[in-house]
Amino acid sequence: MLACLSFESLVSDLIFLLIIGSLISSSMAATRFLSHITIFNSKNSNLYSITILAILCTIFYLIGIWQHSLGPIPNSSSSPVSGFLSSSPCYSLHTAQLDFMPHHLPHDPTPATARVPHFPPCNISFSEYTPCEDARRSLKFDRDMLIYRQRHCPEKNELLKCRIPAPYGYKVPFRWPESREFAWFANVPHKELTVEKKAQNWVKVEGEKFRFPGGGTMFPRGADAYIDDIDKLINLKDGSIRTAIDTGCGVASWGAYLLSRNIIAMSFAPRDTHEAQVQFALERGVPALIGVLASIRLPYPSRAFDMAHCSRCLIPWDNYDGIYLIEVDRILRPGGYWILSGPPINWENHWKGWNRTADDLKAEQSRIETVAKSLCWKKIVQKGDIAIWQKPTNHIHCKATRKVFKRPRFCQTQNPDMAWYTKLEKCLTPLPQVSEIKEIAGGQLPKWPQRLNAIPPRISSGSLTGVTGNNFVENTELWKERVAYYKNIDYQLAQTGRYRNLLDMNAYLGGFAAALVDDPVWVMNAVPVEADQLNTLGVIYERGLIGTYQNWYFPFLSLPSIKFNDSLVFLDRCEAMSTYPRTYDFIHADSIFSLYKDRCDMEDILLEMDRVLRPEGSVIIRDDVDVLLKIKKIIDVMQWEGRIADHEKGPHEREKILFAVKQYWTAPPLAPKHDQ
Repeated sequence: MLACLSFESLVSDLIFLLIIGSLISSSMAATRFLSHITIFNSKNSNLYSITILAILCTIFYLIGIWQHSLGPIPNSSSSPVSGFLSSSPCYSLHTAQLDFMPHHLPHDPTPATARVPHFPPCNISFSEYTPCEDARRSLKFDRDMLIYRQRHCPEKNELLKCRIPAPYGYKVPFRWPESREFAWFANVPHKELTVEKKAQNWVKVEGEKFRFPGGGTMFPRGADAYIDDIDKLINLKDGSIRTAIDTGCGVASWGAYLLSRNIIAMSFAPRDTHEAQVQFALERGVPALIGVLASIRLPYPSRAFDMAHCSRCLIPWDNYDGIYLIEVDRILRPGGYWILSGPPINWENHWKGWNRTADDLKAEQSRIETVAKSLCWKKIVQKGDIAIWQKPTNHIHCKATRKVFKRPRFCQTQNPDMAWYTKLEKCLTPLPQVSEIKEIAGGQLPKWPQRLNAIPPRISSGSLTGVTGNNFVENTELWKERVAYYKNIDYQLAQTGRYRNLLDMNAYLGGFAAALVDDPVWVMNAVPVEADQLNTLGVIYERGLIGTYQNWYFPFLSLPSIKFNDSLVFLDRCEAMSTYPRTYDFIHADSIFSLYKDRCDMEDILLEMDRVLRPEGSVIIRDDVDVLLKIKKIIDVMQWEGRIADHEKGPHEREKILFAVKQYWTAPPLAPKHDQ
């Protein structure tokens, strides 16, 4: 501390000591003088001492004030200490700043700069990109059993980090039911089917619009008249048939016209030479997915559909030991119907037009009949171009017939509801046990619409672990309240006809879709395939709704196999849906990001949502507030407008709700071609 004293302060202190000494000497003299005064007696000596002490304290106080008021001593050249004062300056003690910080610690690391996400638009060539059904990637796979046309998703390092553009001139689709007959040409700019299927009335071009007359290869009079023909053979009006599947659907006119009869069909077809057939279906507002019967199960649970349909769908039903009919049997409900029209049905009248011999077609029908009998199906009618078989309501008789039909045997171990990359097997899926011949395996379903809110048999039987009838009723009421809350905030959801195609990314028991059943919408209920999740898709179908399995995250074994320390190495990837860009008007995601936390990159899921969402489409995401804040930062650079709202129970809930809208944007117009 002394090292900080300047010579000026030393001089000041010496002067101060001299003054103090003089005052003390004066005080002692005064004391001796006072001691000789005899007019005061000894009793007053204490008073003198106190007085003298008070005088001294006052003098010292005044001296202290004077000493602190002194400025620095002028540095005069005539001063004998001028040489010392010209040295480096130092500040007086009363202005020194004490430093208590440590000086022997490592430097702090440079703060990391937060990565700002950037998702530019993809090239226009990706406008109709379907990641898991990419034509270029499919060429790497076997053509046997159409394996190359089934799902083959890109690996993690192949995932696009850009946003799929809509074609230039894209317009908001027509509202239902007008969309059943019309679509904008700019939205699906393909004329191939208008030429290839011109005589079959699939689709026509009229100015800037497509028109769908409702025709098909086997129903040139239109799908409505064709469905009337089926209704004359089996009852389509009493509500016993609600869910249907159309294999090889074309532009899905059969499913489109079933909707007016309160029957909802899941239509599927591969992405093949019939360019954009499923895309046309979706643009019309009809439920559809890209799919194919190949080497893996269809992504639906067992006993899902009341009716299956094939109208010249080109599926070789009699090949591969009937494995494709075996798969239809798995997804058909007990007592369900399979409808076949087109080759070889009514071959006697059509064989010349089909460019096949009569013997060939007759043999094909005979093989199909044999496979159907081996599945214990009963052919109930064949009239004109339509043949219908019915699946038994239980397997009591069927088990007895295994002595006659050695094949297919009953499956022993495979879960009948497991249908995500699950290999097809040439075995018959056994129905649940029954106690007598008239009992319906798996339970009797009420007719539509009562079956929507009735407790599904999978729950009432206890086969869905942890879910009771009370849970089901409470969940149904909960989603009625939640959807009402959504409509109070998102006025477009409340606007009748604003949305048509909806996706629920984590549907659970289908409560969200059930709450919207009176609106002119349909909901694709996706049930994530996770080991720790209940397989609830069967319940959704028992309610009379539709959906699909979907795993947004998929751990897969790379091929060829990679080994590390004698262990198989699994690589993870995020997977896309089997659908076209701009499929859905609205997406609902309940806790999907928490479900896939630390498994799939949040931005990959959001980019997939952006791919399948139409311009000006809406999104509602329910999740933890911390998750939603991260999502909000990402969508802000994706040309989405979003805001976070409180839970329907109030602001004290950690779960919040993100409402977002995808802004309208398209690819730029193509540059005009100049003649060379």
